[in-house]
Amino acid sequence: MPDPAVPEDVTFSLLDRDVRGRLRTLSKENAERVGRHLVMVGRLLDDDAEAAYEHAQAAVRRAGRVDVVREAAGLAAYRTGRYAEALRELRTVRRLNGSSEHLAIMADAERGLGRPERAITLSQEPEAETLDTETQIELAIVVSGARLDLGQPEAAVAVLSSPTVRAARGLVAARVAQARAAALEAAGRADEAAAELADFPQDVLDEAAGNTTEHDEVVVYDLTEDEEGEEAAEITSDENPAADEPEVPEAVEAEAVETVDASAEPVGDVVASDESVTQEDAR
Repeated sequence: MPDPAVPEDVTFSLLDRDVRGRLRTLSKENAERVGRHLVMVGRLLDDDAEAAYEHAQAAVRRAGRVDVVREAAGLAAYRTGRYAEALRELRTVRRLNGSSEHLAIMADAERGLGRPERAITLSQEPEAETLDTETQIELAIVVSGARLDLGQPEAAVAVLSSPTVRAARGLVAARVAQARAAALEAAGRADEAAAELADFPQDVLDEAAGNTTEHDEVVVYDLTEDEEGEEAAEITSDENPAADEPEVPEAVEAEAVETVDASAEPVGDVVASDESVTQEDAR
């Protein structure tokens, strides 16, 4: 499969410094090609998730053993409704770098596959307590939706009643209000549901729900003239630089391939590392 085209203005130096560092195990030429595809994933994820997915796949074909590459593939798969694939990729990321930062996305992918019980189980893993506050809130929103999936509206309300969740601010607070309103409505508490949304302007609620038509493009630049840009050009590798075949961990190859309706919409909203990922509260 040919790689999707990358505009000439997209350069390796546009990558976040930490991401560039993760690609140092590759040859110079391969790292630059992979890096440019990762830049495209970040550019397209909000506006054209399918195109972002194609760029992520191109990166995986050339650097399947690099955690940030598998991360990009997982996030793009999630945004396009490929929930089983997203789970496989993000599980691989956890094995490669030990991070659980995408636990909320993984739980929401389980919901997308019609497995709310597994979403709740993921939220109860010890690593969930080590997540940053915003990701814990996002995970709570997902779990509340999973409780609604199971016909447990009061439990869905309770999940969103902790001090941490109620202390949310900004757009996250609007998302919490929408999720609480849905749970309260399902519990037959319509007046309380309306009160949850009363303090938020409609445009804020629309943005929180993902109902926006325009997006500001965000490109990550290194604003310091550090020496790392030069170092990035000197990337060396013990791997064969001419190898174009995917480098996929054996553990991933052994996983059973699950199918999922790619037309399904995401059901939560999660922010992840350098790539901002938004979800819709469709549940």
